[in-house]
Amino acid sequence: MRNWIIAPLLLLALSACLSKNASVNVGERAPSIQTKTLADVGGDFSLITSYRYPDERMYQLSLDEALKLNKPIVLEFATPGHCTVCDKQLQMLKALLDKYDGEVIFLHMDQYQNPEAFKAFRVIGDPWTFVIDEQGVVRYKQPGRVLYTELDLVLQRVTGTGV
Repeated sequence: MRNWIIAPLLLLALSACLSKNASVNVGERAPSIQTKTLADVGGDFSLITSYRYPDERMYQLSLDEALKLNKPIVLEFATPGHCTVCDKQLQMLKALLDKYDGEVIFLHMDQYQNPEAFKAFRVIGDPWTFVIDEQGVVRYKQPGRVLYTELDLVLQRVTGTGV
């Protein structure tokens, strides 16, 4: 039928999703935008995330507020409502959040609830992980799944706690 039209479009979408150059790049300043917080949605997690087991610490601050605190930020673009890899990614982030609580701000952006963040960072698809330093500069980005040890090493470097 019209597969000759659909196939190229799917290929284009997939290549954009996997392209490391489509989004905000390492070395660039992170866009300072207002994103939804748990307070903005009256404490109703279903209005801020499609994740089944959200950690409220990831939804306390808007990105623009977090950038003003001059702390490293892990910014996770993940929509577990349609992405099983995103679910696993958020589980891993909760473990790192426990380790770096107070030192690093962890923010989760769900495509359904914070589409403006996806647009500002020019990300298509998910998950995407960004680490932003205390000056608001992107120091790490990775499309797709990130392993605990990989992100832990990045956070050690950004916080100055690494070897």
